[in-house]
Amino acid sequence: MSNSQKKTTWSLQDNKRSEEQRDLFKAMGKSGKRRHTLYVLVGLLILLVFSFLLTQIYKETLETCLTSTFCIDSKDNVILYSLYVFFNILIIIFAIIGAYIVGKKLGNYFKV
Repeated sequence: MSNSQKKTTWSLQDNKRSEEQRDLFKAMGKSGKRRHTLYVLVGLLILLVFSFLLTQIYKETLETCLTSTFCIDSKDNVILYSLYVFFNILIIIFAIIGAYIVGKKLGNYFKV
């Protein structure tokens, strides 16, 4: 045991550490990149794929008329109908987010 090295201990008492020793614990690398836009784009892509799969899973032909002269069919216009489902899901998601934000602001206003 007499041959073992003495373990270095760091002490905060009486500022015993030198500047070099303090600098050992500073962050040395770059801060991480923010990837919010990447996450949003991947989420939208996944949502688009799911809306396409929803139209393919349903066996019956669905028809939706956007105007009196323009109608889209789930079997003939697969891409347009998938986009229609995608935008409907987006509207629902934005409505939920908007209701959450309004509710949070009202809760803060009334101190609930």
